[in-house]
Amino acid sequence: MTVSRRALLGTTLGAPFAATLPPLVAPALAQTPWPGRPVRVVVPWPPGGSTDVLCRLLCEQLSQKTGQPFVVENRPGAGGNIGADQIAKSTPDGYTMGPVTVGGWSINQYLYARLPYDPAKDITPISMHWELPNVLAVPAAHVPATNLRDFVTWAKAKRGGVNYGSPGVGTTPHLSGAMFTNRLGIEGVHVPFRGAAQTIPALLGGDVDFALDNLASYVPVIASGSMRALAVTSATRWPTLPDVPTMAEAGVPDFVVTSWCAMAFPAGVPAAIIQRAAALIKEVSETQAMQDRFLRTGARALYGTPEEAAARASRERPMWQEVVRISGARLE
Repeated sequence: MTVSRRALLGTTLGAPFAATLPPLVAPALAQTPWPGRPVRVVVPWPPGGSTDVLCRLLCEQLSQKTGQPFVVENRPGAGGNIGADQIAKSTPDGYTMGPVTVGGWSINQYLYARLPYDPAKDITPISMHWELPNVLAVPAAHVPATNLRDFVTWAKAKRGGVNYGSPGVGTTPHLSGAMFTNRLGIEGVHVPFRGAAQTIPALLGGDVDFALDNLASYVPVIASGSMRALAVTSATRWPTLPDVPTMAEAGVPDFVVTSWCAMAFPAGVPAAIIQRAAALIKEVSETQAMQDRFLRTGARALYGTPEEAAARASRERPMWQEVVRISGARLE
Protein backbone atom coordinates (compact mmCIF):
# COMPACT_ATOMS: atom_id res chain seq x y z
CA MET A 1 0.00 0.00 0.00
CA THR A 2 1.38 3.40 -0.99
CA VAL A 3 1.12 6.25 1.47
CA SER A 4 1.44 9.82 0.14
CA ARG A 5 3.90 12.26 1.70
CA ARG A 6 1.02 14.68 2.57
CA ALA A 7 -0.91 11.96 4.38
CA LEU A 8 2.20 10.91 6.27
CA LEU A 9 2.77 14.48 7.49
CA GLY A 10 -0.86 14.77 8.56
CA THR A 11 -0.82 11.55 10.60
CA THR A 12 2.66 11.51 12.05
CA LEU A 13 4.13 14.99 12.26
CA GLY A 14 0.81 16.89 12.31
CA ALA A 15 -0.97 14.95 15.06
CA PRO A 16 1.24 15.93 18.03
CA PHE A 17 1.20 19.59 16.94
CA ALA A 18 -2.60 19.63 16.54
CA ALA A 19 -3.03 18.29 20.05
CA THR A 20 -1.41 21.42 21.46
CA LEU A 21 -3.93 23.76 19.80
CA PRO A 22 -7.20 24.87 21.47
CA PRO A 23 -10.18 23.05 19.95
CA LEU A 24 -11.86 26.28 18.78
CA VAL A 25 -10.85 29.94 18.62
CA ALA A 26 -14.24 31.34 19.70
CA PRO A 27 -14.24 29.94 23.27
CA ALA A 28 -10.78 31.37 23.86
CA LEU A 29 -11.95 34.81 22.74
CA ALA A 30 -15.09 34.54 24.82
CA GLN A 31 -12.95 34.16 27.95
CA THR A 32 -11.26 37.55 27.40
CA PRO A 33 -12.32 39.73 30.33
CA TRP A 34 -14.42 42.81 29.55
CA PRO A 35 -13.35 45.29 28.42
CA GLY A 36 -10.89 43.98 25.89
CA ARG A 37 -10.73 47.24 23.94
CA PRO A 38 -11.74 50.92 24.35
CA VAL A 39 -15.30 51.62 25.51
CA ARG A 40 -17.39 54.43 24.02
CA VAL A 41 -19.28 56.37 26.70
CA VAL A 42 -22.14 58.49 25.34
CA VAL A 43 -23.10 61.34 27.69
CA PRO A 44 -26.55 62.74 26.80
CA TRP A 45 -25.72 66.16 28.28
CA PRO A 46 -23.27 68.99 27.46
CA PRO A 47 -19.66 69.11 28.64
CA GLY A 48 -19.13 70.66 32.05
CA GLY A 49 -22.55 69.85 33.53
CA SER A 50 -23.07 67.61 36.55
CA THR A 51 -23.77 64.46 34.51
CA ASP A 52 -20.70 65.00 32.34
CA VAL A 53 -18.37 65.78 35.26
CA LEU A 54 -19.52 62.84 37.38
CA CYS A 55 -19.33 60.46 34.43
CA ARG A 56 -15.77 61.54 33.66
CA LEU A 57 -14.77 60.92 37.27
CA LEU A 58 -16.10 57.37 37.00
CA CYS A 59 -14.54 56.75 33.58
CA GLU A 60 -11.15 57.94 34.81
CA GLN A 61 -11.19 55.31 37.53
CA LEU A 62 -12.59 52.56 35.29
CA SER A 63 -9.78 53.23 32.81
CA GLN A 64 -7.16 52.95 35.55
CA LYS A 65 -8.67 49.74 36.88
CA THR A 66 -9.09 47.96 33.52
CA GLY A 67 -6.24 49.43 31.47
CA GLN A 68 -8.70 50.32 28.69
CA PRO A 69 -9.79 53.84 27.68
CA PHE A 70 -13.38 54.85 28.45
CA VAL A 71 -13.85 57.53 25.80
CA VAL A 72 -16.52 60.14 26.58
CA GLU A 73 -18.64 61.45 23.70
CA ASN A 74 -21.18 64.19 24.47
CA ARG A 75 -24.49 63.95 22.60
CA PRO A 76 -26.75 66.56 24.27
CA GLY A 77 -30.24 67.68 23.34
CA ALA A 78 -33.96 67.02 23.79
CA GLY A 79 -33.76 66.51 27.54
CA GLY A 80 -31.19 63.73 27.19
CA ASN A 81 -33.21 61.85 24.56
CA ILE A 82 -30.66 62.21 21.76
CA GLY A 83 -27.84 60.62 23.73
CA ALA A 84 -30.06 57.94 25.28
CA ASP A 85 -31.28 57.01 21.79
CA GLN A 86 -27.66 56.74 20.63
CA ILE A 87 -27.04 54.25 23.42
CA ALA A 88 -30.25 52.33 22.66
CA LYS A 89 -29.44 51.97 18.95
CA SER A 90 -25.77 51.03 19.32
CA THR A 91 -24.42 47.50 18.84
CA PRO A 92 -25.12 45.46 22.00
CA ASP A 93 -21.58 44.20 22.41
CA GLY A 94 -20.72 45.97 25.65
CA TYR A 95 -18.59 48.65 24.01
CA THR A 96 -21.12 51.50 24.09
CA MET A 97 -22.58 52.66 27.39
CA GLY A 98 -23.61 55.91 29.03
CA PRO A 99 -25.14 57.74 31.99
CA VAL A 100 -28.93 58.02 31.67
CA THR A 101 -30.56 60.33 34.21
CA VAL A 102 -33.96 59.96 35.85
CA GLY A 103 -35.53 61.90 32.97
CA GLY A 104 -34.43 59.28 30.47
CA TRP A 105 -35.52 56.37 32.66
CA SER A 106 -38.75 57.61 34.25
CA ILE A 107 -39.97 61.03 33.06
CA ASN A 108 -39.55 61.71 29.36
CA GLN A 109 -42.01 59.07 28.17
CA TYR A 110 -44.76 61.14 29.84
CA LEU A 111 -43.35 64.52 28.87
CA TYR A 112 -42.61 64.07 25.16
CA ALA A 113 -45.25 63.35 22.52
CA ARG A 114 -42.82 60.97 20.83
CA LEU A 115 -39.83 59.22 22.37
CA PRO A 116 -37.31 57.62 19.97
CA TYR A 117 -36.59 54.73 22.33
CA ASP A 118 -38.46 52.73 24.98
CA PRO A 119 -36.64 53.13 28.33
CA ALA A 120 -38.12 49.87 29.63
CA LYS A 121 -37.09 47.81 26.59
CA ASP A 122 -34.32 49.46 24.56
CA ILE A 123 -31.76 50.29 27.26
CA THR A 124 -30.48 48.04 30.03
CA PRO A 125 -29.40 49.34 33.45
CA ILE A 126 -25.89 48.41 34.58
CA SER A 127 -25.71 50.09 37.98
CA MET A 128 -26.80 53.20 39.80
CA HIS A 129 -24.24 55.96 39.33
CA TRP A 130 -25.17 58.99 41.48
CA GLU A 131 -27.97 60.99 43.03
CA LEU A 132 -28.34 64.51 44.35
CA PRO A 133 -31.23 66.36 45.98
CA ASN A 134 -32.93 69.54 44.91
CA VAL A 135 -32.66 72.44 47.32
CA LEU A 136 -35.34 75.09 47.90
CA ALA A 137 -33.25 78.23 47.63
CA VAL A 138 -34.35 81.87 47.99
CA PRO A 139 -32.38 85.09 47.46
CA ALA A 140 -31.54 86.59 50.85
CA ALA A 141 -31.84 90.17 49.55
CA HIS A 142 -35.37 89.77 48.17
CA VAL A 143 -37.17 87.12 50.24
CA PRO A 144 -37.46 87.77 53.99
CA ALA A 145 -38.25 84.18 55.01
CA THR A 146 -35.57 82.26 56.89
CA ASN A 147 -37.44 78.95 57.08
CA LEU A 148 -39.88 77.05 54.89
CA ARG A 149 -42.97 77.74 56.98
CA ASP A 150 -42.42 81.49 56.80
CA PHE A 151 -41.69 81.27 53.10
CA VAL A 152 -45.02 79.53 52.43
CA THR A 153 -46.84 82.23 54.39
CA TRP A 154 -44.97 84.96 52.48
CA ALA A 155 -45.56 83.31 49.09
CA LYS A 156 -49.30 82.91 49.66
CA ALA A 157 -49.61 86.57 50.65
CA LYS A 158 -47.57 87.91 47.72
CA ARG A 159 -49.79 89.70 45.21
CA GLY A 160 -49.72 87.93 41.88
CA GLY A 161 -48.06 84.88 43.37
CA VAL A 162 -44.43 83.86 43.06
CA ASN A 163 -42.11 82.96 40.21
CA TYR A 164 -39.83 79.95 40.35
CA GLY A 165 -36.91 79.24 38.08
CA SER A 166 -35.58 76.00 36.64
CA PRO A 167 -33.07 74.82 34.03
CA GLY A 168 -35.90 73.94 31.62
CA VAL A 169 -39.32 72.43 31.05
CA GLY A 170 -39.63 68.85 32.31
CA THR A 171 -36.46 68.89 34.42
CA THR A 172 -36.68 67.67 38.00
CA PRO A 173 -36.33 71.29 39.28
CA HIS A 174 -39.30 72.37 37.14
CA LEU A 175 -41.42 69.40 38.19
CA SER A 176 -40.37 69.78 41.83
CA GLY A 177 -41.46 73.43 41.76
CA ALA A 178 -44.79 72.51 40.17
CA MET A 179 -45.38 69.79 42.77
CA PHE A 180 -44.43 72.14 45.63
CA THR A 181 -46.71 75.00 44.60
CA ASN A 182 -49.57 72.62 43.84
CA ARG A 183 -49.21 70.76 47.14
CA LEU A 184 -49.00 73.94 49.26
CA GLY A 185 -51.68 75.90 47.39
CA ILE A 186 -49.26 78.58 46.23
CA GLU A 187 -49.89 80.57 43.08
CA GLY A 188 -46.69 79.90 41.18
CA VAL A 189 -45.42 80.73 37.70
CA HIS A 190 -42.63 78.66 36.15
CA VAL A 191 -39.79 80.61 34.50
CA PRO A 192 -37.51 78.29 32.49
CA PHE A 193 -33.86 79.12 31.93
CA ARG A 194 -31.10 77.29 30.08
CA GLY A 195 -29.38 76.23 33.28
CA ALA A 196 -28.40 77.23 36.78
CA ALA A 197 -25.87 79.68 35.33
CA GLN A 198 -28.86 81.80 34.24
CA THR A 199 -31.28 80.91 37.05
CA ILE A 200 -28.97 82.01 39.88
CA PRO A 201 -28.40 85.58 38.57
CA ALA A 202 -32.18 85.91 38.04
CA LEU A 203 -32.73 84.90 41.66
CA LEU A 204 -30.07 87.25 42.99
CA GLY A 205 -31.56 90.06 40.88
CA GLY A 206 -35.05 89.48 42.26
CA ASP A 207 -36.55 88.43 38.92
CA VAL A 208 -37.64 85.07 40.36
CA ASP A 209 -38.50 84.30 43.96
CA PHE A 210 -37.26 80.76 44.48
CA ALA A 211 -35.90 77.64 42.85
CA LEU A 212 -36.09 73.97 43.74
CA ASP A 213 -32.96 73.27 41.77
CA ASN A 214 -30.14 70.71 41.81
CA LEU A 215 -28.01 71.29 44.90
CA ALA A 216 -24.67 70.95 43.13
CA SER A 217 -25.01 74.33 41.40
CA TYR A 218 -26.06 76.22 44.54
CA VAL A 219 -23.44 75.24 47.09
CA PRO A 220 -21.21 78.33 46.48
CA VAL A 221 -24.03 80.91 46.67
CA ILE A 222 -25.49 79.25 49.76
CA ALA A 223 -22.06 79.25 51.42
CA SER A 224 -21.61 82.94 50.57
CA GLY A 225 -24.90 83.87 52.27
CA SER A 226 -26.42 85.47 49.18
CA MET A 227 -28.88 82.56 48.93
CA ARG A 228 -30.74 80.81 51.76
CA ALA A 229 -31.33 77.06 51.65
CA LEU A 230 -34.72 76.39 53.28
CA ALA A 231 -34.98 72.63 52.68
CA VAL A 232 -33.54 69.73 50.70
CA THR A 233 -35.64 67.10 48.92
CA SER A 234 -33.61 64.07 50.00
CA ALA A 235 -34.96 61.56 52.52
CA THR A 236 -32.31 62.55 55.06
CA ARG A 237 -30.21 65.65 55.61
CA TRP A 238 -27.47 66.13 53.07
CA PRO A 239 -23.92 65.57 54.38
CA THR A 240 -22.55 68.88 53.12
CA LEU A 241 -25.54 70.89 54.42
CA PRO A 242 -26.16 69.34 57.85
CA ASP A 243 -28.04 72.39 59.16
CA VAL A 244 -30.61 72.43 56.33
CA PRO A 245 -33.76 70.38 57.08
CA THR A 246 -35.41 67.92 54.76
CA MET A 247 -38.78 68.86 53.32
CA ALA A 248 -40.45 66.53 55.82
CA GLU A 249 -38.61 68.15 58.74
CA ALA A 250 -39.60 71.57 57.42
CA GLY A 251 -43.30 70.63 57.38
CA VAL A 252 -43.91 69.12 53.93
CA PRO A 253 -44.18 65.31 54.27
CA ASP A 254 -43.86 62.81 51.41
CA PHE A 255 -41.71 65.13 49.31
CA VAL A 256 -38.64 63.05 48.52
CA VAL A 257 -37.38 63.95 45.05
CA THR A 258 -33.82 63.38 43.91
CA SER A 259 -32.12 63.67 40.58
CA TRP A 260 -30.31 60.42 39.89
CA CYS A 261 -28.44 58.59 37.18
CA ALA A 262 -27.84 54.96 36.22
CA MET A 263 -25.27 53.72 33.71
CA ALA A 264 -26.84 51.94 30.75
CA PHE A 265 -26.04 49.56 27.93
CA PRO A 266 -28.25 49.00 24.90
CA ALA A 267 -30.64 46.08 25.36
CA GLY A 268 -29.16 42.73 24.35
CA VAL A 269 -25.69 43.03 25.91
CA PRO A 270 -24.64 39.62 27.32
CA ALA A 271 -25.45 39.18 31.01
CA ALA A 272 -21.83 38.35 31.86
CA ILE A 273 -20.67 41.72 30.56
CA ILE A 274 -23.43 43.58 32.42
CA GLN A 275 -22.47 41.85 35.68
CA ARG A 276 -18.77 42.55 35.10
CA ALA A 277 -19.46 46.25 34.43
CA ALA A 278 -21.67 46.52 37.53
CA ALA A 279 -18.97 44.90 39.66
CA LEU A 280 -16.33 47.33 38.36
CA ILE A 281 -18.55 50.34 39.08
CA LYS A 282 -19.10 49.03 42.60
CA GLU A 283 -15.37 48.54 43.18
CA VAL A 284 -14.67 52.11 42.09
CA SER A 285 -17.65 53.87 43.67
CA GLU A 286 -17.56 52.31 47.12
CA THR A 287 -14.09 53.67 47.88
CA GLN A 288 -13.93 56.57 50.33
CA ALA A 289 -11.89 58.59 47.86
CA MET A 290 -14.61 58.39 45.21
CA GLN A 291 -17.38 59.05 47.73
CA ASP A 292 -15.53 62.19 48.85
CA ARG A 293 -14.93 63.41 45.29
CA PHE A 294 -18.61 63.06 44.42
CA LEU A 295 -19.73 64.85 47.59
CA ARG A 296 -17.44 67.76 46.76
CA THR A 297 -19.34 68.17 43.48
CA GLY A 298 -22.71 68.05 45.29
CA ALA A 299 -23.69 64.44 44.56
CA ARG A 300 -23.55 61.03 46.24
CA ALA A 301 -21.77 58.17 44.44
CA LEU A 302 -24.05 55.15 44.10
CA TYR A 303 -23.66 51.57 42.89
CA GLY A 304 -25.71 48.39 42.91
CA THR A 305 -27.07 45.58 40.80
CA PRO A 306 -28.74 46.04 37.41
CA GLU A 307 -31.96 44.73 38.97
CA GLU A 308 -31.90 47.41 41.68
CA ALA A 309 -31.48 50.18 39.10
CA ALA A 310 -34.31 48.79 36.96
CA ALA A 311 -36.58 48.52 40.00
CA ARG A 312 -35.97 52.17 40.93
CA ALA A 313 -36.77 53.38 37.42
CA SER A 314 -39.99 51.36 37.40
CA ARG A 315 -40.98 52.39 40.93
CA GLU A 316 -40.68 56.12 40.21
CA ARG A 317 -42.56 56.19 36.89
CA PRO A 318 -46.08 56.55 38.38
CA MET A 319 -44.95 59.46 40.58
CA TRP A 320 -43.35 61.32 37.70
CA GLN A 321 -46.30 60.63 35.42
CA GLU A 322 -48.57 62.34 37.96
CA VAL A 323 -46.17 65.26 38.47
CA VAL A 324 -45.93 65.83 34.70
CA ARG A 325 -49.75 65.88 34.59
CA ILE A 326 -49.87 68.44 37.43
CA SER A 327 -47.29 70.64 35.69
CA GLY A 328 -49.17 70.62 32.40
CA ALA A 329 -45.84 70.29 30.56
CA ARG A 330 -45.79 68.72 27.09
CA LEU A 331 -42.97 68.68 24.56
CA GLU A 332 -42.72 67.53 20.97
